[in-house]
Amino acid sequence: MISVTLEAGQGTNEGDDAISTTTPTPIQDPVGSPHPFDYYYRSGMPLRPWPERSTQSHELWDASRSRFVEPMVPRDRLASPSPLIDLVADHQWQGDELMDEVVQAFRRIGLSEGRRMLERALDDGIDAVVDPPQELLRLFASLDNPPAWHDPERWERGRRLWISASFAGKTGMAVMDALATFVGNDVSTATGTTRRFINDYQRRMFETYTWFWNVTRTSAMDRYSPVFKDTVKVRLMHSQVRAGLRRSWDPESVDRDGCPISCTAMLMGAISFGLLPMLVDQALGREYSQSDLDDAWIYWAHIAYVFGVSEDVIPATAIDAVEVLNHYLPYTGGPTGATAEMSGAAAAHVSDEGGRLTVKGRVMAGPLLGMMAYFGGEPAVRALIATTPVHDISLTRWVRLIGVVARVNVWMNRVADTLPFEDTRLRRRARRGDRFWRVNVLTTRAAARRKGILTTPYDHHDATPSTPVGCPIR
Repeated sequence: MISVTLEAGQGTNEGDDAISTTTPTPIQDPVGSPHPFDYYYRSGMPLRPWPERSTQSHELWDASRSRFVEPMVPRDRLASPSPLIDLVADHQWQGDELMDEVVQAFRRIGLSEGRRMLERALDDGIDAVVDPPQELLRLFASLDNPPAWHDPERWERGRRLWISASFAGKTGMAVMDALATFVGNDVSTATGTTRRFINDYQRRMFETYTWFWNVTRTSAMDRYSPVFKDTVKVRLMHSQVRAGLRRSWDPESVDRDGCPISCTAMLMGAISFGLLPMLVDQALGREYSQSDLDDAWIYWAHIAYVFGVSEDVIPATAIDAVEVLNHYLPYTGGPTGATAEMSGAAAAHVSDEGGRLTVKGRVMAGPLLGMMAYFGGEPAVRALIATTPVHDISLTRWVRLIGVVARVNVWMNRVADTLPFEDTRLRRRARRGDRFWRVNVLTTRAAARRKGILTTPYDHHDATPSTPVGCPIR
């Protein structure tokens, strides 16, 4: 975790004593086309610039940023951003150093043997693994030793506070995630290339929602909890996809888009999931103390650490995190070619063979898109639906209606905040994890079962790093 008092270009890189602080560690990819920025940042090195795609389409994200994020940034930070901002920009050129090295090791020793070692280390500790590769030892040295800033009591309080955010707040967070996934350049480029949303939608959504629900449960990030183990498996899966995409992308793609599923992209996911529900609540009149926001961020910051975000860009406080989110949102970019393909695939579920909306589609389109426009802004939604049958739908009345519903929902939570026994209520509400995500899991589980998908092993990208050059998933 980095404090904003650091000088520009200086990260912590704790635990890196054996590595020179000025000599770059190259990103190992013997197949992918090399790029001048293929290395891991070390303190004191020149900072890499924003990728080309990050300078495009700022206006798509201005509405949500100005309503929910910017008002929370101190005025002096707006005028003079902290050094952390440039470091976050730099890390769009690198992924997850420890797990990326493990993926390369598994290609060397064999995937089945590598996964067997990983599973054994997750279950029984790294000492139970016979002759593990150095890459796996380094990974578990990090996993088995939480950073000094991790406080289990604050983590648990942050979990309960996050769960207490309103349904409207979590809906706003989910909308922004969906728009970033389908429209934003960073995520849509990767998901469009893998075609997961097109070819294996039910598995993708079931696994995603299951993980998000599980990390809201008690003791989720305890070292030997099933959720911790699943988090590491998802982290492995991201590195596998990253390796596959780097084998597929030409130098021009890397120059334009940076590293696929970058460290920065994962950090921004943690910040948006961790703080947007409460930021939406605050924008609609609910109040949180600074310690409430800080504890909620500590909860998600530790998840980000286990998930593979480099510690040197993990913000120290909620204000630091909000500043990063505010600065980064305009650089989300998009739409991409994948936007049209993925939104078209989604629209096909509510359209007939002639491309016309079904009755179900007509009923759903207005409220759904109006909700997305209320939280994410109409420009981003228009970019999402530009090539679909609903491209010219009127959203004004739906945006107004959703706004009324959202404000009522947040007002009800404000009233509840005034009742006595707050700690007891928070504890009871968080006992089974977050209800918002639980509902999503129940819905997607039913759809997945109809496709024969019953479990979430997080192993369907095992072959991706060794896929010949081209699209990893077809």
